Amino acid sequence: MLHLKNISSERWLAQVGQGLDEILIDHAHCERKAATTALSLLNAYTEDIELGREMTRIVGEELEHYWMVLSMLQRRGIPFRRLQSAPYGRRLNDLVRTGEPFRAIDRLIIAGLIEARSCERFRLLSDHMRTRDEELSVFYSQLFESEARHHATYLRLAENFTQGDRQSVRTRLAELSQAEAQIIADGGERPRMHS
Repeated sequence: MLHLKNISSERWLAQVGQGLDEILIDHAHCERKAATTALSLLNAYTEDIELGREMTRIVGEELEHYWMVLSMLQRRGIPFRRLQSAPYGRRLNDLVRTGEPFRAIDRLIIAGLIEARSCERFRLLSDHMRTRDEELSVFYSQLFESEARHHATYLRLAENFTQGDRQSVRTRLAELSQAEAQIIADGGERPRMHS
């Protein structure tokens, strides 16, 4: 369902164990970036009413999640601050083709893949924290469903740019999923939601 070509490694869970505060701070930044991505798509394709409606909903949900994570940080006494981003998003966005409709299709697929990876990581965090931190376990379990829904929405909207050629989206999704898997396998040095 999530169209991911690999699962997160134990290396990432080790980063969670060593840098949970940074993971939580990065999560807030990821929610803000997800809202920004949806707003950017709304602005880029303003004539697409269906896309506009869905992006408006996603912006609202992502900002709600942003404030939920900020509240979690505050309750835990973790100061919110800027962090250096993992290269994950930049590397994915470097793969976006130029020219329409290819640019729109790639942007939507990549947004969907990022949501899918977040979904997978939220499930891992929920399971990992079950006996360590019940509040976090429940929190990440609750976020899982909306990330999965966002993933499906982005892929459905990508298909709208193909004049009914769903196979071209599936082919490009497979290509970008493979690239995303390699980026995740490469990992990152810092504890981040997508390192």
